[in-house]
Amino acid sequence: MKLSDLAQHLNCRLDGTDCDITGVAGIEEAQPGQLTFVSNVKYAAAAKTTKASAVIVTDEFPAIAAATLRTKNPYLAFARAIPFFYQAPQYAPGIHATAIISPKAKLGDNAHIGPYVTIDDDVSIGDNATILSHVVIYRGARIGDNFFAHAHAQIREHCVIGNNVVLQNGVVIGADGFGFARNTEGNWEKILQSGPTILEDDVEVQANACIDRASIGETRVGRDSKVDNLVQVGHGSKVGEHSLLCAQVGLAGSTIVGNNVILAGQVGVAGHCTIGDNVIVTAQSGVPNDIEANKVMSGYPSIESRLWARCVASFTRLPDLIKTVRDLERKIAALSKPAE
Repeated sequence: MKLSDLAQHLNCRLDGTDCDITGVAGIEEAQPGQLTFVSNVKYAAAAKTTKASAVIVTDEFPAIAAATLRTKNPYLAFARAIPFFYQAPQYAPGIHATAIISPKAKLGDNAHIGPYVTIDDDVSIGDNATILSHVVIYRGARIGDNFFAHAHAQIREHCVIGNNVVLQNGVVIGADGFGFARNTEGNWEKILQSGPTILEDDVEVQANACIDRASIGETRVGRDSKVDNLVQVGHGSKVGEHSLLCAQVGLAGSTIVGNNVILAGQVGVAGHCTIGDNVIVTAQSGVPNDIEANKVMSGYPSIESRLWARCVASFTRLPDLIKTVRDLERKIAALSKPAE
């Protein structure tokens, strides 16, 4: 594909010589004929030495030897370039002979149902569904158009899935929330988890993540939010629109997460906490209390990131500070001794 044609498709400005592009690659691995990008200043120097034939950069990026495609958002432009060189597998409409589909279930047009799929009574699925092998959909689930479920995803009873939702391998939507009450004999008595899990339009849930059903009410993930691998969303939690829950994030029950929130890897949030809109919580932080909107938080217990950075910087100085304090204490003690 000609670089000039690609520039038009991506709405980028071409600087440099036109050439043939045969693929895409990372900036350090790219070879002649390939397209790469720079969106992180960490890799800006690599743009000068890359073997790539062309690099997608910001409008103000300095000139380099390779041809450049200039745009406001290089990362997004590169993401949109990938499909020109890689096509994901396509699945023709049809139902595999080993699939078990209740006669009480309703399937829309153009469904692809793979081997050993199980669809229970009173399930409703919209048009253009792709449901791969060993997916299980419990009774009463409601699923919109353009649903894509990879192998071994599971949707429990009465859950509601919007349009354009993607479930990666091993996802469990609507498993019982972790609810138990201690009885008078000291035993844990299970609380019936009666409320569904609801995924709104354009949600993607990645491999082996679990979004539990609620004891009462509902668990909900808002439109266009993305849930990464091994994330746990506890019963009765609500995640707003356009939010990211990165790998191994854990939300305890009844957590409320606002819109446009980013919880980085391994963030843990205590139950009944509220996280405001546009909050960013950095990796491995713990959130035991509510967070106001528009904050950037770090550490455990989480505090504002600038303060956390100052605290972390001071940790390596603590031994010297302690030594200084002890030396001062000894000097003061010596000065306070009565003269003999």
